[in-house]
Order: sequence, then C-alpha cells, then structure tokens
Amino acid sequence: MDFAPTEEQRAARELAAEIFGDLSTHERLSALGTGTDAELWKALCAAGLPAAVEEIGLAGLVLLLEEQGRTTAQVPLAVTCAYGVLPVAVHGTAEQRDRLLPALREGTAVATGAFGSGVATARRTAHGWRLSGTFPAVPWLRAATHVLVPADVLVWAHEAGAGHEAEAAQGAAAGPAASAGLRAEPRCFLVDVHAAGTEADKTEADKTEADKTEADKTEADKTEGGGTEDRRTEAAGAEADGTAADGAGAALVEAVETTAPWAAGRLTLDGVPAELLGGEGTHADVLGRARTAFAGLQAGVCRGSLDRVVHHTAVRKQFGRPLSTHQGVLMRAADAHMDTEAIRVTAYEAAWRYDQGLPAATHALTTAWWACEAGKRVVHSGQHLHGGIGADVEHPVHRHFLWGRQLDAYLGPAPGLLAELGDELTGVAG
Repeated sequence: MDFAPTEEQRAARELAAEIFGDLSTHERLSALGTGTDAELWKALCAAGLPAAVEEIGLAGLVLLLEEQGRTTAQVPLAVTCAYGVLPVAVHGTAEQRDRLLPALREGTAVATGAFGSGVATARRTAHGWRLSGTFPAVPWLRAATHVLVPADVLVWAHEAGAGHEAEAAQGAAAGPAASAGLRAEPRCFLVDVHAAGTEADKTEADKTEADKTEADKTEADKTEGGGTEDRRTEAAGAEADGTAADGAGAALVEAVETTAPWAAGRLTLDGVPAELLGGEGTHADVLGRARTAFAGLQAGVCRGSLDRVVHHTAVRKQFGRPLSTHQGVLMRAADAHMDTEAIRVTAYEAAWRYDQGLPAATHALTTAWWACEAGKRVVHSGQHLHGGIGADVEHPVHRHFLWGRQLDAYLGPAPGLLAELGDELTGVAG
C-alpha cells in the first residue's frame, strides 16, 4: 500500500490550503457567525475543487478536507462530495451522471446526506418511488438542493439485489400473504428538496410576520388558497389513494443549531418523490466512504488545534520559560499528536482501499472510531493547553473544540462503531 499523494492530489491539496488560508480567517469566521460562507464556497467551486474529486478520488477528498478542518471553514465541501459527487460518479447511471454531476461540480447544486439517524420508508407507486420519514439533524441541509436518503425497501429474501425492489413492492402491496419471504434492505435515494416542494424554516421575525399575514387573511382567502398544512395533508391523501401527480408530497426543512455551525436542519419527508441511486451494496459503500471523508475532516480539525497549541505554548511563558519546555505540556501535546496521526493514517488507508476497489468496510469503521475517540481527546487537550483563554468562546481554539465534538457526535458514538466493527470482523453483520 502506498499513501503518497499523486501529483494531482498534491496540487489540489495545495490549492485548497491557499484558498482556505486566505478566506477562512478567524476574523471572517467571527463575522460570519453560524452561516455558510458563500464567498468561500464560490471560490472553491471556481477553482474546480469539488469537480476534481472525481479524478483525485476519496484519498484526494480526504486531503482537501484536512485543509478545511485546519481552518474550520464553513462550507458544504464534505457533504457535497461524500453524498453527491462520489456516489453519483460511482453508482449513478449514465443518465444520472450527465444530469446531476455538472451542477455538483460547479457548486450550483449542493448535496448532503441524511445518514446516521435512522432510515426512511420507501414504496413504489405508479409514479415512482416515494419516501417518508424524519431525520432530526442533517448537516448543511439549509444549504442543500439534494439530499441522499437511506431508505428501507422490501426485496425477495432469495433474490435480494438490484432490480428486484419493484417486484417486492408489488408483492407487499398485495397483502401480508404475498409479502411472505420479503425482507427490508437499505437503498439510497436522491431527493431534490426544491422540486419536492420544500418548506424552509424561517427566522423568528419571518415567522411573526407570516403569522400576522395569515391572521389578516379573510376566511374566503383561506378557503380559496388553503393553508400549507392543508395542502400537505391533501397531497398525502392523494398519494395514499394512488391519485397523486408526480409532484405530490412535501419535504419540510426546519433549522437546527448544532454544536458546530453546520447549517443543519431537521428533514421531514411526506411521500416525497425520489430516484433510486445504485442498488444492493450502495448504502454500505456510501456510508463507508462518508465515514472516511469525515474522519479526514476530523484529522484536519485536530491538526489545526495542535498548530494553535504549538504557537501558544512557544510564546507564552511560565516560571520564566516557555510553556512548551515543561514536561507535562510536552507529554500532553505529544499524546495529542499521536492521536491526530492515528486518525490521519487510518483515514488514508481506508480511502486508498476504496480507491483501489479493495474491501474497506472495517477500515472505514476503524478510522471513524479513531476520529471519535481520539479526536475528542485532541480537541480537549488543545483547549486545556491554552489555559484560561482556552475557555474563551471567542478564541480560535474554541472553534476547533466545537468542530471536534460535533464530528465525534456525528460519526459516533464510538462504542457503537466498535460493536459494528466486531460484527464485521466476526461475520455477524449481514
């Protein structure tokens, strides 16, 4: 195995480092608050970095995300590539690639994934696949145009695999007797949240104004126009009766504030049209690649925290000498460095194996576990080694602490990853 980056990967990483370093500064992030950095995202896309992921692979994406993590840049690079560019490029049909990839490359479309908090239910109708389900916190959902959603479909137990989902759905619709021998398997579906009739969450001021406007409407206006909730209910009823048009169903997006400023949202799907992406094995592949990508992001977050530790302990003096010369500080920083390297190397290995077409499920779980367990230790050490100013929420190191804890929560919990890894190693996992 060879983790040395190719010339193309190295060039992409250097370009990303330059852009993140110029635009994702402490001053700009402080002014930005919890929003998405549209200017930085535009610069990354103009430089062709999301598009380059198709060529530089998952290993190249890990390198890009390391640079993002160093600066805690508030852009949807990880989700767009892990849940959009790579899944479509690897598992999409020729028609899906031609239709979806250009906008994802240019950044005019932003993808995210509803992974990590359950699955939706999928059923096939005369108008195609429909999804229903709720996902409490989807990263960068408020910036997304497309969401990759895991959903259970029924397949024949003796013929599980791509191409049998429709037959299984017809059997399930015929009743319990016809459903005998069916089993639920996860598949990946792409939802265009704008085309699905998305209802975006509003600010409190917007909500107040909307409430006043609604209260000022006459009863005749309400009867003629109908409320949003009524339209959703009618759409759901029409879908249940099999009379819904292709555009029926709704996706509700509600703003959710997470530990790190990820522009997250709660996603509720109610009979929303969706298109199947890939088939059997796609869900596991997408999940493993995403875990690896986010582990790379965590490696960058930890490295950025350590860079700040190195600077702080070198210039701050105690008892007449720099903090960095004290043995306790050196040991704590050394442990944090080794933890960071463990995350980075395991992420490189998993990414390399995916790019080489080798089995990598256990390697993705391994790097995700390191990202959770070791990442948490590193960002705590980074804050601790800054002393009192490490507790200042306006200090740059606090931002790394928040991102480290957010990634720990998103990828984990760590004990669950270990249990899943144990199942994989012992052959228990299906």
